[in-house]
Amino acid sequence: QVQVVESGGGLVQAGGSLRLSCAVSGSIFSVDDMGWYRQAPGNQRELVASSTSSNSTIYADSVKGRFIISRDNAKNTVSLQMNSLNPEDTGVYYCKAILRPGTDYQHQYQYWGLGTQVTVSS
Repeated sequence: QVQVVESGGGLVQAGGSLRLSCAVSGSIFSVDDMGWYRQAPGNQRELVASSTSSNSTIYADSVKGRFIISRDNAKNTVSLQMNSLNPEDTGVYYCKAILRPGTDYQHQYQYWGLGTQVTVSS
C-alpha cells in the first residue's frame, strides 16, 4: 500500500507565507515526479509546481518567483514554500506522486493525497 499525506495548510493573511509538506510512504520501488496541485471552489484542479527525481522543476506562471518546490529523494518527501500569498492562492492543495510501487516496479502509477486547505484572507 502507498500513502500520500499532506500537511501544513491553514489560514494566513495576504502577504504572508506557508509551507506545505508531503510524505509518500509504503511499498515503493522508486518515486519519479512529485508535485503540488490546487483546486479553488468552482475551478478545475491545476498544477502549481512539480519536481522530477533529478530536481528539474516547473511552476505555474501565477506562482513563479513566490513559491519554491523542494524534495528529499531519500525520504520521499516534497515541500512547497509559499511566499507573498494572495487571496487568489486560496484552495485545496493536493500532492501527487508518480511512482513505481514495490509490488509492480515495471509500471508507473500516480497517487494523490487527500489535500490540505490553504486560505488567504485579504
